[in-house]
Parts: sequence; structure tokens; C-alpha cells
Amino acid sequence: MSRAAAVRASGTFPAPRDGQDNELERVEVELLLEAIYRVYGFDFRSYAYASIKRRLWRRAQGEGVLTLSGLQERVLHDPACMDRLMVDLSIQVTSMFRDPSFFLALRSKVVPSLRTYPFIRVWHAGCSSGEEVFSLAMLLKEEGLYARTRVYATDINETVIKGAKEGIFPLSKMREYTINYQRAGGLRSFSEYYTARYDGARFDPTLLENVVFAQHNLVTDGSFSEFHLILCRNVMIYFDRSLQNRVLELFHESLATFGFLALGRKENLTSADSESRFEPFVGEEKIYRRVEKK
Repeated sequence: MSRAAAVRASGTFPAPRDGQDNELERVEVELLLEAIYRVYGFDFRSYAYASIKRRLWRRAQGEGVLTLSGLQERVLHDPACMDRLMVDLSIQVTSMFRDPSFFLALRSKVVPSLRTYPFIRVWHAGCSSGEEVFSLAMLLKEEGLYARTRVYATDINETVIKGAKEGIFPLSKMREYTINYQRAGGLRSFSEYYTARYDGARFDPTLLENVVFAQHNLVTDGSFSEFHLILCRNVMIYFDRSLQNRVLELFHESLATFGFLALGRKENLTSADSESRFEPFVGEEKIYRRVEKK
């Protein structure tokens, strides 16, 4: 068995490096990310270093290569390898009605303001595999707003977007999702929204009637409309501070005056400049409202 095959079979990562080797590893990370940007156009160069390094090593292990330089060679010459790496680099930790108190606050605090608009535009940035997109659609349907809402669900990873469009999730997750839905103030029986088949649950396709899925890179792509609500939860924790500031500027540009921005529980406004652009609306749930820059 080759050394690469042995590493692949062992399920272990290379031992942590220190000193000069640590600096070499950082150079490898930077060169790999630069190569990805120049060849494929995806910019991960401002992602938090520890997180991106961990994900790169995970793919290196999956490919059976011993160094990040070896991973770079494979990524540059094998587009299928790049597709697999994109799955590792994308943020995919999600669930339906994740953090139920957030969706309860959205229903009770934000929806009354959304009712005042004749047509509502929502941007779900970093939608991943779509669980929260379906959650939002259910909430809007129950509040009588879905028919006059357009939801733009975007992610950097085209593969997960394709999966989200199918609306099929593990049947084993339905008990957890049902509890989340109930705690989030759901008004119906959760089982009415899906059909169980084998080990999967297929959700009502009408929940996606007013959803537009599209590939969008928060790092390199700009604003594409004006929105009344932007959800970008648990995405910016993987960005460094400068990139967080740039993304918050993008969201400010993309929101209508007094529009709402929803972040994840571990995310905050990152600078005095961003604090002058948004005011807390439901502080404990990280829901902010756009204000004019002072």
C-alpha cells in the first residue's frame, strides 16, 4: 500500500506543525487559495485562517494526498476534485427552524413591519442545502405573506443549491424539525408540509413557488436588488474581520431604508462604521434594522 493510500485509509490528519513548518503550511494555504481564485474565480482568501485550513486538510485527506501542495496540484488539474473541495469549503451546518426563538421573533416582531409593503423581497444569503429557506417559506405562508413575497436564496456552492431545489431531507430529522417548528410558533401540523417516502421526506413543492435559487459569492459579487429582509446566519463567523466589514457594507447597500438584517447568534456588527449603519431591533436574536449612515 502506498503512503497516500495508507493516510486515506487511516482516517488521520498529518501531525500539527510548529515553527518553520507552520510558516510553510501557511504559505501552502495562501498559494492554494490564490490558485483557486485565479483559476476558478472563487475567493476564499479572506476566510478565517483556522477554519479554512481545517477544511483544506479534510479534502487533502479525502483525496489521499500528503500535503496541501499536493492538493493544489490535484485541484488545478482535476475540476471534479475542485467540486469536492467546494462542498468542504461551503458552510452546510443547518436545520429547519434552527434556533426556534429566532423564527419566533421573526414572526412576532418583523412580520408586522413586512405587512406594510405591497411586495416583499427577501435575500437568504448562504442558503446552503435549503432547510432554512423552507422554514422561512412556511412562516410566510402561515402569516399570509408568501403570495406577495419573492425570496432569493443564494449560495457559493452550486451543488448544494441543486439539492435545495429538490426539497428532500432525511426522514430521521423530522422529529427534531417538528419540535423546532412548534417552538418557533408554527400554526399547523408540521407533517402537513411533507410526504414521507422510504428514508426521505419530500417537502411540498409549492413552498418554492416564489423562491429563486442562484449562485452568489459574498466575497466577489455585488448587490443585485433592494430587499426588505436579509438573512445571513452563521456564515460570517468563517470570515476574517475585513471581509465581515465588506459583507456588512454589501448588506447595507442591498437593504431598503428600515429593512431588516438577521445574523447568527455568534455574529455581531464588527466595527463602529457598521454600528452606524444598523440599529438593534431584536438584540438577543441578532436582528438589526438598517439606518442611514451618520
